[in-house]
Amino acid sequence: MTNDAATADAPQQFGFEADVAQLLELMTHSVYSERDVFLRELISNAADACEKLRYESLSNEKLAAQAGAPLVTITLDKERRQLTVADNGVGMSHDELVSALGAIANSGTRAFLEKLGKENGSEGSSLIGRFGVGFYSVFMVADLVEVATRRAGEDEAWLWSSEGKGTYSIAPLAPEKAPPVGARVTLHLNAESGEFLEPWRIENIVREHSGAVSTPIDLVEEPGKEPRRIADGAALWAKPKSEITQEQYTDFYRQLSGAYDEPALTAHWRAEGRTEYTVLAFVPSARPFDLFEPSRKSKSKLYVRRVLISREAELLPAFLRFVRLVVDSADIPLNVSREMAQKSPAIASIGKAVATRILQELKKLAEHEPEKFAAVWENFGAVLKEGLHEDPSRRDDLFAIAGFASTKSEGKARTLKDYVADLRENQTAIYYITGDDAKRLAASPQLEGFRARGVEVLLLDDPVDSFWVTSALGFEGKPFKSVTQGAADIDLVPLAEEAKDEAQPAADVGDLVAALRETLADSVEDVRVSTRLTESAACLVASDKGLDRQLARILSESGQNGLFGKPVLEINARHPAVAALVMSLRDKGRGGAADGMHLLLDLARVADGEQPVDPAAFARRLSALIAKGA
Repeated sequence: MTNDAATADAPQQFGFEADVAQLLELMTHSVYSERDVFLRELISNAADACEKLRYESLSNEKLAAQAGAPLVTITLDKERRQLTVADNGVGMSHDELVSALGAIANSGTRAFLEKLGKENGSEGSSLIGRFGVGFYSVFMVADLVEVATRRAGEDEAWLWSSEGKGTYSIAPLAPEKAPPVGARVTLHLNAESGEFLEPWRIENIVREHSGAVSTPIDLVEEPGKEPRRIADGAALWAKPKSEITQEQYTDFYRQLSGAYDEPALTAHWRAEGRTEYTVLAFVPSARPFDLFEPSRKSKSKLYVRRVLISREAELLPAFLRFVRLVVDSADIPLNVSREMAQKSPAIASIGKAVATRILQELKKLAEHEPEKFAAVWENFGAVLKEGLHEDPSRRDDLFAIAGFASTKSEGKARTLKDYVADLRENQTAIYYITGDDAKRLAASPQLEGFRARGVEVLLLDDPVDSFWVTSALGFEGKPFKSVTQGAADIDLVPLAEEAKDEAQPAADVGDLVAALRETLADSVEDVRVSTRLTESAACLVASDKGLDRQLARILSESGQNGLFGKPVLEINARHPAVAALVMSLRDKGRGGAADGMHLLLDLARVADGEQPVDPAAFARRLSALIAKGA
């Protein structure tokens, strides 16, 4: 028998969605080292319900009469092996019970299951919170879970119950058995979970995971005993920084983000002026699972005088979406709706100012704790660089902290300031190459002439790099220039001494260039002698007016193929293979040298990460060449 008696109406039976049923099974048998997370999730849900009632009561006098001081109460009953978490929040209707407790909406259930299947037990346990498991974590510790609830403003009450084995039921609940308003979650603890009936254990969990929630928490150690306050519900961001420990900041960050890492950066300040507001911001030390979701929305909590207005306010630009943020203002009308909040000029102004401050804090971190910032850049650099493309007004701020792999970086990110400080004599541009793999880029033949002259080249391997470099004017007066686009323009930069010693006499390639232009006309726009090659026989580059090679590939993959023109083939007049082609053309004519000319183009395409023009013909020509050499 349950402790909440339903009316004579038969309860309705429901089946969980398939993914949830599988998740509950995994919870019961696989995820045990972090079981205390269930209490954090229940307290978080209860506190959110209290905040929601406070918000709704602002515009509803009936609800205002029902809304008392927000409170979460935890009751322990050792004799019946029951743990109850009750709140006086907004409660749930019948339909809300179905939608909230019968399915995991937009929480990455399948991703959780797939990840859990790859991890062992201890690692898998850390996934709770990263995938929005939330309420379902109760089935790690309970054989039966009951939720008695009454929606604020409604007379009907309901009892939701489930053993976590694939089904749940919802039945009407007699008013005298229901809470006046809010919800009461009762866990019938399983045999392995007796520790959660000990008051000291509950108090430790609350202090560790939920001590910073903005709703007071009381503990009733046994039925009939007076409640004892174990968390005061004072909003952490409203306290002076001098009164807050780093442990409290970390606890609040984990409650806010649902993650278990420690913040790499904590920023807490109060802004005064035309608009007054308080900000508590955290930069994670690990990537959130939803960092690269297509929506790319920032998700910040917006409060007005400690009343939660929005859990997912888009206060920050998309390139700062990894920042976990709370903003509380006293200067925004309390009756502002969530929709109005998104469009409010005052809130837009706050968001702009907060973004500026966060970038300043990141710059300070880069200057004073470079090792810690390097880890932040490793996790979020690809996202921050989106701002270089999408928000030109912040480009200088981002350039001040951006780090890049380069031909001189040796595993450590180089700043643009570092790059400009090491410019070679007569160097007039900041050179870069884009692609999808920094190691492959470093081996690109297009870099050979630059390396021979000691010219540093940025290795840009994030997709967004191909876009921002085309719109950025430059840095400290030096324009950005792709090494795969147009002429190399490095003839005036002197060769390093060792490169001078290795120089070989060039072949007379005038006739070969003309023959290549005619033979390969369908595949290349032009053929010219290269100043950028020192080791490879040939390479492909974009024309002077064409798009960077990587950008053209990206746009081609989006269905815009054929709009960007053909590449230019550059040949190394000092390479033995080119010299051999010159002799073959002289002895056999253009027809006899055609296979060699096609092979030269295909080799350049392969070195650039592309397939030969005709793979079958390439294989035939290469086989013939091998046979001839044998």
